[in-house]
Amino acid sequence: MTGSRVLALGHYQPSGVLTNDDLAKLVDTDDAWIRSRVGIRTRHVAAADETVDAMASAAAAKALATSGLAPHDIDLVLVATCTASDRSPNTAARVAARLGLDAPATMDINVVCSGFTHALATADHAIRASSATHALVIGAEKFTDVVDWTDRSTCVLVGDGAGAAVVTASPEPKIGPVLWGSVPQMGGAVRIEGEPARFSQEGQTVYRWATTQLPAIARKVCERSGIAPADLAGVVLHQANLRIIEPVAARIGAVNAVVAKDVVDSGNTSAASVPLALSKLVERREIASGDPVLLFAFGGNLSYAGQVIRCP
Repeated sequence: MTGSRVLALGHYQPSGVLTNDDLAKLVDTDDAWIRSRVGIRTRHVAAADETVDAMASAAAAKALATSGLAPHDIDLVLVATCTASDRSPNTAARVAARLGLDAPATMDINVVCSGFTHALATADHAIRASSATHALVIGAEKFTDVVDWTDRSTCVLVGDGAGAAVVTASPEPKIGPVLWGSVPQMGGAVRIEGEPARFSQEGQTVYRWATTQLPAIARKVCERSGIAPADLAGVVLHQANLRIIEPVAARIGAVNAVVAKDVVDSGNTSAASVPLALSKLVERREIASGDPVLLFAFGGNLSYAGQVIRCP
């Protein structure tokens, strides 16, 4: 095998839904203010006892069932998250236990909002190196646990959920080369710090960086995969803010692509946002099997990672 491919996808969102009108009862805001600044209408909120690993397992179980593989086939589990409450056992190990997997390698990856695309690249590398054959790659977050519900600039943004992919060896590479990096000197622009941990950010700094610097990087991702932006069938950016997604997608030049805008209904789910949005597009058949799709995530640490994949 000379590469890997995404075999199947799955996603999970809690049943609880928080609307803009609900938020207006908590802080000084309203539906018009939120929509005009971030484009979000609703977000899903996990129950108090609904853990990150429970959501991750639900999304992964759906992806695994769709893949046609058995639990014992999975030999690598990677979970991208920055909101798991416990350090050990890690979230990946808990997912493996919930799903009854047989002795997989299990690792958590914390690159905040770009965690899933980092994890997907890591799985691709492991499979290319013959260190794994079938991997579960999951992004899962309970961001409502770390938000300050008195800060209207951040509490309107976040939601909870999980998305998962089954990645398997392939005779032809269907996950393109990753382009990843960061801006360490500006890493403090997005933070989850303190006791208890709370999310905060320099919103204008992140907005300017994302809208001015990221389109050129995303075009380089396409170049590495030998795909012209105009030939993309789909673009799935980190679902941070509709006012970032729309200009960045336009500047990439993917004029014929379906652009994921799941942020409107799901809010910013950090590492879960890319697989969650991609899984929904595939489930709704808005992207066909074999179509080239750009996955590109960015955010915390001012890190970014992207690759072009072929849709399962």
